[in-house]
Amino acid sequence: MSDKHYDALPKPHTTYGNIVKSLLPIGNGDKISKDQLPQATYHVDDLHIDQDNLDDYRKICGFADNGKVPITYFSVLSQALQMNMMVKEPFPFAMLGLVHVDNSVTQYRPIGERETVTLSVTFDNLRDHAQGQQFDFVTTVTSEDKVVWEGVSTYLSRGKKPKVSRDKKRKPRPVTAKPSINENGVHSIFEVPEDIGRRYAFVSGDFNLIHLHPLSARAFGFPKAIAHGMWSKAKCLALMDDLPESCTVSVSFKLPIFLPAEVELIADSVAELANVDGTCEFGLFSSKNDKPHLAGTVKLLSDSE
Repeated sequence: MSDKHYDALPKPHTTYGNIVKSLLPIGNGDKISKDQLPQATYHVDDLHIDQDNLDDYRKICGFADNGKVPITYFSVLSQALQMNMMVKEPFPFAMLGLVHVDNSVTQYRPIGERETVTLSVTFDNLRDHAQGQQFDFVTTVTSEDKVVWEGVSTYLSRGKKPKVSRDKKRKPRPVTAKPSINENGVHSIFEVPEDIGRRYAFVSGDFNLIHLHPLSARAFGFPKAIAHGMWSKAKCLALMDDLPESCTVSVSFKLPIFLPAEVELIADSVAELANVDGTCEFGLFSSKNDKPHLAGTVKLLSDSE
């Protein structure tokens, strides 16, 4: 098992130098098996948050400057370790064409922007999918040896469809119907500019080519560049009411947001979470044809969780 420790998050210029090297043919005709993921965990032992980067992240997503780390921010920071793991370990997939399909984050308590924490990332749960294979990156944030935040990001590597028997075929994801507007919730229609992928890439460090330009996106089968899934999730949460101090926010990314676009957020009231079943739903839709881009839930954590 590969266990690597860093004093700080790897810098983007060194990370992308390694990505370029990973695109070169593997020497000696070696092939990497797609039947298993690397047994690797990467750590940043004493993570100090870059205040300038955090400020830029708040601005591009719309989060308030309230002294707390936005609930989605550690998903962004973990990507630097994720990218290094994909190029330094025997990773079986082409990383530049990966599609982010699901993300779940759990915050156990508010985290101050000046706190020093430990961040670790590992691979998990390789499985077949109707369009190829999926796997997870699991991120854990601890403070004084206590877990304060966890996240799971699920990625799809498109490829040859797996051979499965008819009765074991994975059912297609259900299409999320646009709900009626909750008068006590949040309803917002907003523009997603053509350059949001490039702007968010410089803040997040995620320069996946499907987000940057129509020409680079076409190389991976998309007619236009698409918005980052984690930007759309963060933008939705920033437009909603203040989240509970302890909660899980899970989303499934549906149809891509082709840039530029106009989208519509419809969300239940977060303020009413404790008065119902502890869960509220939200969704992001095309304002033109009501097709779904994102479906999510906010779940209040019980005292025992």
